[in-house]
Amino acid sequence: MLTASSFRSVPDMWHHRIGSTPDAEALRYRDKGAWHSLTWGQAGKQVKALSQALLSEGLSPADRVCIRAKTSHHWVLADLAILCSGAATTTIYPNAPDADTRFILQDSGSKVIFVDDPVQAARIEAMQGELPDLQKVVVFGNEKRRKGFVVSLEAFVEQGRDWAAQHPEGYTEARKSVGPDSLATLMYTSGTTDRPKGVMLTHDTWLYKAEAIDALGFMTPVDVQFLFLPLSHVFAKVLEMSFIRLGIPTVVDGDVDELMHNLADARPTWLAAVPRIFDKARDRILEHVATLPLPKRKVFHWAMDVGRRASAKRQQGRSPRGFLKAKLALADRLVLREIRERFGGRIRFMISGGAPLSRDVAEFFDALGILILEGYGLTESGAASCVNRLDDVRFGTVGKPLPDCEVRIDDDGEILIRSRGVMQGYWRNDDETQRVLTDDGWLHTGDLGVVHHTGHVEITGRKKELIVTAGGKNIAPAHFEELLRSRCPYVSHAVLHGDRRPYCVALITLDVESTRRWARDHKVSDDPATLHTRPEIRELVQDYVDAIHRDLPPWEHAQRVAVLDGDFTLENGMLTPSLKVKRRVVEARYADRLDSMYGA
Repeated sequence: MLTASSFRSVPDMWHHRIGSTPDAEALRYRDKGAWHSLTWGQAGKQVKALSQALLSEGLSPADRVCIRAKTSHHWVLADLAILCSGAATTTIYPNAPDADTRFILQDSGSKVIFVDDPVQAARIEAMQGELPDLQKVVVFGNEKRRKGFVVSLEAFVEQGRDWAAQHPEGYTEARKSVGPDSLATLMYTSGTTDRPKGVMLTHDTWLYKAEAIDALGFMTPVDVQFLFLPLSHVFAKVLEMSFIRLGIPTVVDGDVDELMHNLADARPTWLAAVPRIFDKARDRILEHVATLPLPKRKVFHWAMDVGRRASAKRQQGRSPRGFLKAKLALADRLVLREIRERFGGRIRFMISGGAPLSRDVAEFFDALGILILEGYGLTESGAASCVNRLDDVRFGTVGKPLPDCEVRIDDDGEILIRSRGVMQGYWRNDDETQRVLTDDGWLHTGDLGVVHHTGHVEITGRKKELIVTAGGKNIAPAHFEELLRSRCPYVSHAVLHGDRRPYCVALITLDVESTRRWARDHKVSDDPATLHTRPEIRELVQDYVDAIHRDLPPWEHAQRVAVLDGDFTLENGMLTPSLKVKRRVVEARYADRLDSMYGA
């Protein structure tokens, strides 16, 4: 159990960290191809200067300041500056459409927005007439303007210095005025089915999350975290708060295309990612193995077989012994260690969240000697609510609740959560708040699940997405979809459909890059415009569908499968900014196609 927080606010925790370890490394980032570092003391000075600039704009407590930028050290420093000024950070995904950006800025009434570059600034500037509350656009990079509605980061900081000269105690007074119940973050949900809602999270939310993770004992200051997830997502925000509490050096770089290169350079000891990253990493490893000469392929598969048997022992709470231990050491020397080096060679564990992690993928990485700890939480619960422990892992579950977090299953199977991390409510939306929050503090998650006798929580589906067939069978479509995506490297997205229908069918999109490689290897046309029409590709996908059917009851089978002519993307409206499928939008777009799959 946790005691009461030792801090009143995030600024309080931040300044304690600066005072405790001023000369230790805090942040590492890449600029123009070279790595640079900031100590806690140096970061503290930059946060203070930026906070003074915000205060010079006349911000009042809990005023909203927005960040629409990719993950970088600038994002972290801006966020902390906002909190130290007494304002609340509002987040927008850097890839969000203009319509979402406009809605969030209008709905939140944000006074200032930080953006990456002049291109983003120009898009905000074009909306200026529709944003009466917005006073300033601050650009992190390559902006030359020093006055007016759009300014460079350097000019904004100079503005703050002028203000500080006239208000020498202004920064200290602002940060000390912040309390545990003060609004810290206004984070908009992705909106897979409805309009995005602003989730109100307090300073105590982040204090609790950081303290609970600290109490688990996973990490120490000798660790190095690699942070690349979008900080506009609640998952990454928890990681930001934890690195302050624990004093962990953190490498920050949001360039996913350079992820593997950066891991090799930075050599972190742990990182967090969403399942899609792990799926792709496994697929790339297997694709590389497929190009090796036959003897090397045989050695790889032998080593993985040994690794899987060792993983099975560990899952039973036992260590590999005797002949298996000796074979594992040989497999590690010949194959497994080399693969781990691609991730930097020092990874102790990785954390998965944001979506269900396939058990197949978890066991694949564990066979390599890389443990993935799956966790669970919502924006409304401040992210991390459950997580597997290093010494108590159950693949296929999201682990046990964090200290002082309560989980129970409602009569209809819905997961309910209660903790200090649960939101205050939805911004300016009392009806929705009352719908999901009970008077005694329980949050209705909308997820279905069970709690095993060991205390581990298993997610079985989404309540809103539950399919009820014409025959009365209840089906959680995510099970089929995740199995197919995790096992078939040629599938990008899958949507199982069948509500009030006699049976289920599936819409599938192709991973074009992987599918084209397969086509070339098998002397099939790899024209991306016609891949979906090739009978060989359809047969390939159907083989994988048939294979996963063996692990599913008959009513969860996709009796018919349609391979679509394009992927689901943010641009075509099929995905949310956090890359979740908008199921209702997809089903509406392909309504005629779905109807035809129930023909004669």
